[in-house]
Amino acid sequence: MMSLIQNVDNSILLYIKNNMHEPNMDKAMVAFTTLGNAGTIWIVIAVLLIVNKKYRKIGFMALGALVLCTILGEGILKHVVQRIRPSADISAVNLLIPKPLSYSFPSGHTASSFAVAGVLAKYFKKYAPGFWILASLIAFSRLYLYVHYPTDILGGIILGVISSNVVIYMFSKFSGVQENDTISM
Repeated sequence: MMSLIQNVDNSILLYIKNNMHEPNMDKAMVAFTTLGNAGTIWIVIAVLLIVNKKYRKIGFMALGALVLCTILGEGILKHVVQRIRPSADISAVNLLIPKPLSYSFPSGHTASSFAVAGVLAKYFKKYAPGFWILASLIAFSRLYLYVHYPTDILGGIILGVISSNVVIYMFSKFSGVQENDTISM
């Protein structure tokens, strides 16, 4: 079963490599990955929400989801699974970004993006498609740049969505933010 999954993962990466790479896409994918480095774009959004009293709780929820998925993904799952990155398995690939030093599963960029996008989409429904698109582009950039397998991305999406749902539930239970609240801007 694991070899079947690995073969599917490799086939998808090779398809992307052989059919999508070109200079403008290279630049765009490096830019999207850079937005996700250390959760930068999501931290900036959360801080901007926190400084506005009206959106402060949602900003803290976004940071909470980011911290939770980072602890679970980077702190625990990567060290339990210890999956080698595709760029280490397939040495003929020229990376467009510095070689990541951590393990591959789950994708931290993807997990953090979907964790925060989940919180933001819940409370800013009007902008939800934009949050999900940005999270998806950051996730796809990790495949494009050959630093994650598709199943790493899937694991990151699942971890991110679970993290956002846990934080939304916890805040609704203990801080007065209701699960069914939405904010119009």
